[in-house]
Amino acid sequence: MAAHVIADDTEALAVAAALAGEFRAGAAERDAARRLPRAELDRLSASGLLAVTVPAEHGGADVGADTLAEIFRLLGAADGSLAQIPQSHFVYVNVIRRQGTEQQRKHFFAEVLAGRRFGNAQSEAGTRHVQDIRTRLASAPDGSYVLDGVKHYCTGALFADWIPVLARAEDDKLYVAYVPRDAPGLTVTDDWDGMGQRTTASGTVRLAAVPVPADRVLPHHLTFEGPQLHGATAQLLHAAIDTGIAGGALAEAVEFVRTRSRPWFESGAETAAGDPLLVQRFGELALHVRTAEALLREAARAVGAAGGRLTDDTAAEASVAVAAAKVRAAEAAVEVASALFEVSGTRAALDSLNLHRHWRDARTHTLHDPVRWKIQHIGRYVLNGTRPPRHGLL
Repeated sequence: MAAHVIADDTEALAVAAALAGEFRAGAAERDAARRLPRAELDRLSASGLLAVTVPAEHGGADVGADTLAEIFRLLGAADGSLAQIPQSHFVYVNVIRRQGTEQQRKHFFAEVLAGRRFGNAQSEAGTRHVQDIRTRLASAPDGSYVLDGVKHYCTGALFADWIPVLARAEDDKLYVAYVPRDAPGLTVTDDWDGMGQRTTASGTVRLAAVPVPADRVLPHHLTFEGPQLHGATAQLLHAAIDTGIAGGALAEAVEFVRTRSRPWFESGAETAAGDPLLVQRFGELALHVRTAEALLREAARAVGAAGGRLTDDTAAEASVAVAAAKVRAAEAAVEVASALFEVSGTRAALDSLNLHRHWRDARTHTLHDPVRWKIQHIGRYVLNGTRPPRHGLL
C-alpha cells in the first residue's frame, strides 16, 4: 500500500477536514445498510493521516496532541462510527513509541508510514472486570511465544494489517504482541451487533496457539511503572469522538430546522428558525457543544505540555484535564443527539432519514468507560491532591 507522508500539523488538519467532508456524505447510508467502511479506511490510510504521530526521526510529522484531538473531532462529527476505528491504531502506535526497542520502532513506524493499520485485541468478556486479562502469552522452546485466548469488542481488527494483542505472560505481567492479521490460528469474526457504531465491526478475535516472534512483543506493564500519558492520550481521543458527535448532531439539527421544520402555530413566527423557544433551545445546545470543545482543547494542551516535561505532577494534571473533557463530551453527545428530535419535530423521527444514528453512536460510545469514576478522580485530586491511578483509563 502506498501512502502519502504528511509533513506537519497544518497539512494534517487540512487532510482531516477534507476526508471528514467525504465521509460525512455517506455516513447515514453506511449506518443504515451496515456497509463496513473498507473503502473509506483505505482512503484514510492512503492519505497519510494514520502516520501523523510517527516521530520525526523516523520520518513522521510527529503532530501535537491538540492536532490529533482535532483530527478525531472532525472525523467524529462526520461519522461517529468510522472515527472510532483508528482510535486503537494511535494508542498502539504510542505503545511502540514508549516501550519499543529501536529495532521495533524502525520496523513498525515504517509499516505505519506505508499505510498499514493497527487494530486491537484488548478487552475480554465474562471476566471479573475489564483489567482481568486471561489471554496467555507462553514461551516456546526457541525463544518465541504462543498466544491463546478470546478477545471481544475488537474495534479495527477486521480491517487491520496488524492486531496488537494484550496478554499476560508466565510472570503474570502485561505484554502487547503485535500479530499479523493473517497469522495462523488467529480468526476475526464480525459479530458486533451494537445498536450504535454499527460499522466499526467490533467483533471477536480468537487466538489458538498463534505463533509470535520474540521481537513482536513489547512489555506493556512498564508503561505504568512511572508517570505516563498512555491513558490520557487514549481517553483524549475518546473525548474528541464524543465532542465530534455532539457537534455533528447540532449541525444536522440546524440544517433540518432551517430547511424542513415548520414553526409551531402559537409562536407567531414565519419559520421554525424564528420560533423564540427554538432559538433558546439552540442556544443551550450550542453551549453544550462549545463547552465540550473548549475542554477538549484544554485537555489536549495539558497532554502536550506533560509530554514535553513528564513528571508525576504533569501526568496527573493531564489525566484530570482529559477526564473533565471526557465527562462533558459524553454528556454533550448524548444530550445534543437526543435534542435533535426535540427541536426538529416529528418528521425527524422517520427511520428513512436515519437521524437517530447520532444518538445511537453517542449512547454506545459513551459506554466505553464510566464517566462517574472520572468525576470521582477529579474530586479526589481537587479536594485531597490525590493523583489519578496509573491504570490506562485516565
